[in-house]
Amino acid sequence: MLETADLDARLSKKDAKEALDRLDLELSQLQRDLQPDGCPVLVVFEGWDAAGKGSVLNRLLQPLDPRGYKVHNIKEPTLEERMYPALCRFWLTAPARGTIAIYNHSWYRQVLNERVEGDVNGAGLHQAYERIRTFERQLQDDGAVVVKFFFHISKKEQAKRFKRIAKDPAFAWKVGKAERKRHKKYSDYEQAVEDMLRETSTSYAPWTIVPATDENFAEVMVAETLHAALKAALAGGESGTAQPVIAAPRRTSPLDRVDLAVKIERKEYDKALPRLQSELRRLQHLCYFARTPVIIVYEGTDASGKGGNIRRLTRGLDPRGYEVVPVGAPQGEERRRHYLWRFWSALPKAGHFTIFDRSWYGRVLVERVEGFAKPHEWERAYREINEFEQQLVEFGAVLVKFYLHISKDEQLNRFKERETLPHKRWKLTDEDWRNRERWEDYWDPVSDMIERTSTPHAPWIIIEANDKRYARIKALRTVVDWLSASLPDTD
Repeated sequence: MLETADLDARLSKKDAKEALDRLDLELSQLQRDLQPDGCPVLVVFEGWDAAGKGSVLNRLLQPLDPRGYKVHNIKEPTLEERMYPALCRFWLTAPARGTIAIYNHSWYRQVLNERVEGDVNGAGLHQAYERIRTFERQLQDDGAVVVKFFFHISKKEQAKRFKRIAKDPAFAWKVGKAERKRHKKYSDYEQAVEDMLRETSTSYAPWTIVPATDENFAEVMVAETLHAALKAALAGGESGTAQPVIAAPRRTSPLDRVDLAVKIERKEYDKALPRLQSELRRLQHLCYFARTPVIIVYEGTDASGKGGNIRRLTRGLDPRGYEVVPVGAPQGEERRRHYLWRFWSALPKAGHFTIFDRSWYGRVLVERVEGFAKPHEWERAYREINEFEQQLVEFGAVLVKFYLHISKDEQLNRFKERETLPHKRWKLTDEDWRNRERWEDYWDPVSDMIERTSTPHAPWIIIEANDKRYARIKALRTVVDWLSASLPDTD
């Protein structure tokens, strides 16, 4: 999830001031509306040392009545606190109805530190995360709103801030031995944080990753997210029922940074294609002997070239060792089952390939946009999908996920081509034109999908697909590289 955060995201002072001036008034009113017997609100601030949590928190609280909130600065548990269950102190500080508790660090801090230091792992770590999930769910079931922020900066940015802070005697104490030790172990903490986000981002308490390189951007993003959470809570139903999904305004998307102008010359394409296809066939046989299952997922907009890409990928493969599974709307018995049931039944056996032309991501794309899944159903699907994919990888599967991205103009060109060419006309339907009219409706769901299901064990590979030849070569090369890295010996 961290890899999807745009650390270069910025907002001008003017734009930030305009947004915050409006949000200040609305947050102040929302706080009053919560009193006296509204839902309790827990706001968690986690993130890297020197990521700016204190500054953003200070700005967030300015419009709020201090009589209605309390800030808890969480440190490592004392000897006395260690005599009680780990989450006892947080139950004791949980806010009353109509009030807000803000946690500068939280129940996550101890787990992260113990994970990196090797004090907890394996079953102990799993139990810790399960306790946290239970804690947050029990609060939410009772009507609480849990809003969690993780402030993300790069190791280089953190070092720069440490240096600046150390120059001022008034603030130099903030960068001590513990902070410098964590900085040296940035990579270890990064992996621990990634696991933490994946394990504990739930439908009832999702994480919001805040790109914190620019303070203006961070301040507005946090204020907007809290505003959306409070507004949704006040409009929500009874305790114990599914709460409305918190949807803060989107300011950046992983798709914003895709260069759709990239292309490959025909001569280079003709040279690379057969070489990669031949190598992939060799790797297919190595996978068979190593009993390594391979799962390749294709998602993308209509006319993005998934079919042609799959044909080039499979052209050199032994047909006895792979299957292409086209995925449409669930039918018959599938509609009576959990939405993942039909994908479990289509998985490859060890040593074989399965290529999904669309996949389980329909739950958070078409089913979300078209209203076939209720908000609480597609919201919880992000975590269910992450768990599903983690089980596949833990079994030993190689899982590659492609999202083919094209521009709206390029899609129109391809639609018109399909209209004029008899051998392609069958590909174009009224449904394609209808989906095109909803292009903007899919932007946020696609962005959410990429951000919330791109994990270390199953990251999304966005393919720049305006040039079909470039997209085919990139996909082939990616699969070849992944298999080469995954197999014990590919020489």
